[in-house]
Amino acid sequence: QVQLVESGGGLVQAGGSLRLSCAASGRTFSSYTLGWFRQAPGRDREFVAAITWSGGVTYYAGAVKGRFTISRDSAKNTVYLQMNSLKPEDTAVYFCATETRPSIVAVTTARRYDAWGQGTQVTVSS
Repeated sequence: QVQLVESGGGLVQAGGSLRLSCAASGRTFSSYTLGWFRQAPGRDREFVAAITWSGGVTYYAGAVKGRFTISRDSAKNTVYLQMNSLKPEDTAVYFCATETRPSIVAVTTARRYDAWGQGTQVTVSS
């Protein structure tokens, strides 16, 4: 059974920074991908970033590219999302997710992932 626990959310002013963490446990993740998604009130869940556990290949949504950085610490089974130059439109609940079996679905698509964390709130004030 896979468990994902996010932390690091909070309230920050526009232009500020936050670092989210996603601690994974329950099995070896070396073959899979971990993604970050976010969901604002009244909006669909949207892709933010993803990273492969094995090679550290990264993917970003256009809205966050250049401001957010995803990284992993394989020894700690933890993935980080460094968020800089935050904007009010980044306000959302942020979720991390991973797949528990191989998938051909694009890494930017939520249905690729079948294990999700509980989410952490990020609020950016103007």
